[in-house]
Amino acid sequence: MMLSSSDYGTTSWELIIRVDHQYEEEQKEFTLRVSGDLHIGGVMLKLVEQINIAQDWSDFALWWEQKHCWLLKTHWTLDKCGVQADARLLFTPQHKMLRLLLPNMKTVRLRVSFSSVVFKAVSDICKTLNIRRSEELSLLKPSDDCFKKKKKKEKNNREPIIEDILNLDNSLSSPGSPVSPGLYSKTMTPIYDPVNGTPVSSTITWFSDSPLTEQSCNILAFSQPSRSPETLAEMFQPRSLIDKAKLNAGWLDSSRSLMEQGIQEDEKLLLRFKYYTFFDLNPKYDAVRINQLYEQARWSILLEEIDCTEEEMLIFAALQYHINKLSLSAETLDFTNESEVDEVEAALSNLEVTLEGGKTENILEDITDIPTLADYLRLFRFCCHRSFGKLGHLPSSSTLKNLCGHHWAKKLTLKTFKQYWFVFKDISIAYFKHKDLDQGEPIERLHLRGCEVVPDVNVSGRKFGIKLLIPVADGMNEVYLRCDNENQYARWMAACILASKGKTMADSSYWPEVNNILSFLKMKNRNATSQTPSDPECIDMKPECFVSPRCAKKYKSKQLAARILEAHQNVAQMSLVEAKLRFIQAWQSLPEFGLTYYIVRFKGSKKDDILGVSYNRLIRIDIATGDPITTWRFANMKQWNVNWEIRQVSIEFDQNLSMAFTCLSADCKVVHEYIGGYIFLSTRSKDQNETLDEELFHKLTGGQE
Repeated sequence: MMLSSSDYGTTSWELIIRVDHQYEEEQKEFTLRVSGDLHIGGVMLKLVEQINIAQDWSDFALWWEQKHCWLLKTHWTLDKCGVQADARLLFTPQHKMLRLLLPNMKTVRLRVSFSSVVFKAVSDICKTLNIRRSEELSLLKPSDDCFKKKKKKEKNNREPIIEDILNLDNSLSSPGSPVSPGLYSKTMTPIYDPVNGTPVSSTITWFSDSPLTEQSCNILAFSQPSRSPETLAEMFQPRSLIDKAKLNAGWLDSSRSLMEQGIQEDEKLLLRFKYYTFFDLNPKYDAVRINQLYEQARWSILLEEIDCTEEEMLIFAALQYHINKLSLSAETLDFTNESEVDEVEAALSNLEVTLEGGKTENILEDITDIPTLADYLRLFRFCCHRSFGKLGHLPSSSTLKNLCGHHWAKKLTLKTFKQYWFVFKDISIAYFKHKDLDQGEPIERLHLRGCEVVPDVNVSGRKFGIKLLIPVADGMNEVYLRCDNENQYARWMAACILASKGKTMADSSYWPEVNNILSFLKMKNRNATSQTPSDPECIDMKPECFVSPRCAKKYKSKQLAARILEAHQNVAQMSLVEAKLRFIQAWQSLPEFGLTYYIVRFKGSKKDDILGVSYNRLIRIDIATGDPITTWRFANMKQWNVNWEIRQVSIEFDQNLSMAFTCLSADCKVVHEYIGGYIFLSTRSKDQNETLDEELFHKLTGGQE
């Protein structure tokens, strides 16, 4: 006898679903009679009918608690998803409120997709905040150290109170509606003055259809007043590479959603520039992006997340002081009273100015004629023939003491420079004993493609050096060049920087690079007339706000103010956006710029090491001394993947080289994503539009998971 669907033998069963309704204090449970062939969309339809509340449910979706995943494929059946009667499902909005601490230390509260992968969620956030190139940013889950120093005597080590939270409730009229697209689009991108970075038309025009108001625009695009010295001293300052590694542990997985990574509604995350390759910074479109990037650089200097010399610290302080002054005056402007300017007309006008200003060089000269440099320079290189392997880098002082004795080690580290005749041609440097011998065979030829170029400069001491880290089979060779003056240094330094990228001096960026270097050296020059501590400006400023707490302790307040104002003379004529870009450029010139640290254990090793990840290389660093041990270039990588069972990242290079490591300070996926992310960013080019190949990003960063 055939059984009807009403008989007890039917395949239908009861499914309990909780509903997360924002108007109800407690979640309500509903029981549905379902069958395995019912699709997810049908389940949600039956549920909404049973709830019987008239509202827009389009943003709601089912979350499977045990499996920790969203059921977003509404055409899939319950059987295909694997949902059975014991499944605990939650019917909840996909978009929820999230607090984001921006690089300028301001907190914004906005509605974010908890069901999209983080890569897409960050893209939507950046559109709301008017930040281009969202692929350079990501979300970081902060540790307690990010907010406050840990003190043994302090019982309540709680997060400091955030006074101003900018609420950008970008939902539409109904509570459950998805995120608003805001103002960001190709045709509605705001136009900023290329000189001072201020808007050329009323901000109200741009933000009328967006959660951003004119006040919000100012908070995002203008630098905020510095924190008090007391607040600055309370903030966490990493003192070692281990501390710095801990700060990078919380990067979220870009291939998974916020909900899948345990992020709760209204939780605080940090929005930060994750990848240090800033593509197409344009003052016309990037006022918010440039300001937030400046702020991230500023805080990394103040909190000593990146090391710099005292001389450089004072230059950064002078630029901050100048930017603060200009920002305070700029914020008093009433943009709403400015005459409206047609954006197309403004863009054409700006293009005309750009083209007229670009006629400083002979564009039609013979591009096949590659310039050369030839001059006497001084050279020092480490030449160690004892058992230090093939790396060619300087061993640690402890190693030298053990092998060769303390006196010999000390003698070796003193750099004795010898003068040679150098010829820079194409992307290599050859040097000879004398100028007359440059047509013959050189003593050595240094090929600079892929090398690291590090400034070794002390302007007040008249020291203009260039440190070259040249890749060899399994490491780096260190070579030091010493120039006689600023002009010689600028030309050779610019040539080395371009050669490291595979470019010659015929490239159009050569002379701008020379001018940038000269301009930066001028800022370091302290020969300008200094202001005395009795000057009114010196009395009014709070110099401790512009330097790290450790630097501030070395000087009395008036002395520090005088030194900052002295350095300020070299930047006083800069516009607001020029000063911010110059600060970013100076930050990028620091030797440690762009390095992100992780504690790892290399395969075959019995001790922990630090792994430094940069935009083009990986560096193995001794955890005790901070000395680099080995460098691997991304350009030499053949493949990389993850063994998910033992959480080990393995990488194969050219010339049959390979290495593997497990990450101890973060999940291995975080480090793997860094590597793939940098390779993804290297594929960007000027002729592309701003639409990202998200599939390629996940392919490069997923680790074949």
